[in-house]
Amino acid sequence: MPDTATLTWTDQVEPGTAKKVRALLDRAADVDGVAPVSEQAVLSLAEADSSTRHAIAERAGEVVGYANLLAAHDEHPAMAEVAVDPEARGAGIGADLVRAALAEGGPGARVWAHGDLPAAKALATGLGLTTARELWQMRRSLATPELPELDFPDGLMIRTYAGPTDHAELLRVNNAAFSWHPEQGGWTERDIEARVAESWFDGNGLFQAFDIADPDRLLGFHWTKRHPDAASAGEVYVVGIDPSAQGRGLGRLLTLFGLRHLRATGSTEALLYTEADNTAAVRTYTKLGFAPAHIDIAYALP
Repeated sequence: MPDTATLTWTDQVEPGTAKKVRALLDRAADVDGVAPVSEQAVLSLAEADSSTRHAIAERAGEVVGYANLLAAHDEHPAMAEVAVDPEARGAGIGADLVRAALAEGGPGARVWAHGDLPAAKALATGLGLTTARELWQMRRSLATPELPELDFPDGLMIRTYAGPTDHAELLRVNNAAFSWHPEQGGWTERDIEARVAESWFDGNGLFQAFDIADPDRLLGFHWTKRHPDAASAGEVYVVGIDPSAQGRGLGRLLTLFGLRHLRATGSTEALLYTEADNTAAVRTYTKLGFAPAHIDIAYALP
């Protein structure tokens, strides 16, 4: 780091420092029009987690930069997210945080550029980084085109969240459906609990599909989210289908259930995130009227 700022790595962020980091993230989001780090990174500020490390950049006693590093696991490389206070930009803090995070993350480590803003592109080019992963945010109006009719198959039951007794099956299906996904595939009970505790959580917006003949084994779910800072926006937060239940049209059906719920509860627009190379998901969402609106890029050293 330049002599005007210092960088410290920690496994757990002290509460006072975490508050300063959140304020920095809010300021960056206000200026850039996009959140600089993911929800998972923000949640990780609240408690120690052996899979996550934090780099705090400070200057004159103030937090001016932050890096979140999710450790490599299974075959997935480490993933970093970086933010710099708008008032402290242009001093090399972002570049030094990215270098430090990639070095700390080890071989193959990647760093997210949410929104792939021009400054992030320039930084990646300057550091010799290349695109390793592309995440799309897709959107559609909930007014037009009209949502397709529900084609509800016989023998299927859909209900909403019933409480902590649902967690084991939600985890089983989530981790089976997203075993390939670096962030989504390794959820634990704590990940569910943290999200259920959030102010935006609404159990009536978590839809779960079962065979009537086997009501204890979850086939798939659609977890919706109403964004508290954008009342008109609703999110297709997670759609997970048990691999053994693929091919039954549950992804489309559950997505439509959630979209109708979001519209009925006041959302005028829906958004979702999907990997650009997940052709099956992109095809399904495109047929439901979604179109790319925003791109996140994960950069890595060649």
